[in-house]
Amino acid sequence: MTENAEAHSTFAADDEREVVRRIVAGDRSAFEWLMRQHNRRLYRLARATLRDGTEAEDALQAAYLSAYRSIAGFRGEATLLTWLSRLVLNECYGRLRREARRQNVIPMVDANTHVDIDAMTAQDSDSPDKAVARTELRALLERKLDELPEVFRVVFVLRSVEELSVEETAQCLDIPEATVRSRHFRAKSLLRESLAHEIDLAERDVFEFGGAHCDRVVANVLSRVAGEDDQGSSAPAI
Repeated sequence: MTENAEAHSTFAADDEREVVRRIVAGDRSAFEWLMRQHNRRLYRLARATLRDGTEAEDALQAAYLSAYRSIAGFRGEATLLTWLSRLVLNECYGRLRREARRQNVIPMVDANTHVDIDAMTAQDSDSPDKAVARTELRALLERKLDELPEVFRVVFVLRSVEELSVEETAQCLDIPEATVRSRHFRAKSLLRESLAHEIDLAERDVFEFGGAHCDRVVANVLSRVAGEDDQGSSAPAI
């Protein structure tokens, strides 16, 4: 077993104080373990806030660097996930404010505003056609999620995608549990409405028939009609 593997195997998910102690002592394998434990959830949080994959990845890296430099001050008053989530959100909000100043518009969020999002895909092996369909559906969902107001996107991701509890989500975003419930409900309602609109538009194109398809059928029928006419004209008169 490698040194990193040995280090990783000694960490229990709830043994946060030991993880922190080892990181403070300079154990980089402990910090790697911490990042791998929370990477997906924190990336989704950043992606929901910034609506850009590259920006979200950059923000996540910056937040991790901030965490590494300041983890000695971690007192355990919140979970590591909550602490890291707030660092990620702070980094994201800072980027949004800087971008807002560059664009000379009112910032979308302030230091006291929080957000939510998600992404969803089955992991089971499937036929290529189903995999393509699932990819297209995921892309549609992500696009519709990006259209939601920021305060709803982040809550939706944490609650529906990452399946955090109301209490955990409230702690991560530093908002009341009642706010989590109301934002999650509103996010789902807005998402349903948006998807329903897409379905309504798509219904008009169901079993679409035209263009080359139409031309082919018409040509085939006319060819057969011509053939029957030719047969009829060649038959002897009675």
